[in-house]
Amino acid sequence: MYSPESIRNKIAELYKIHPEIHISIETTHPKLTLVNGPAVIKRVYSHIFQVEEKSSGSPQCHTFQYTDILIKKVEIKELSAEKSFI
Repeated sequence: MYSPESIRNKIAELYKIHPEIHISIETTHPKLTLVNGPAVIKRVYSHIFQVEEKSSGSPQCHTFQYTDILIKKVEIKELSAEKSFI
């Protein structure tokens, strides 16, 4: 089982090396559905991370918890592509 700590470490590593990612989001509040959309990791904090995406035409910043990845509300393609991760 993966912990939020290990997910945070992987996202922090992506943020330093290559912040451009592909993200899928499925949330109900606010209503947001995005499938494999391009995004940029803007900030990484101890319990949350911020991404900016432009699916609506203008840049929108979203904040997520690392547990959102564990419960599959958010999927980062670059993390899922690693065989040893999620």
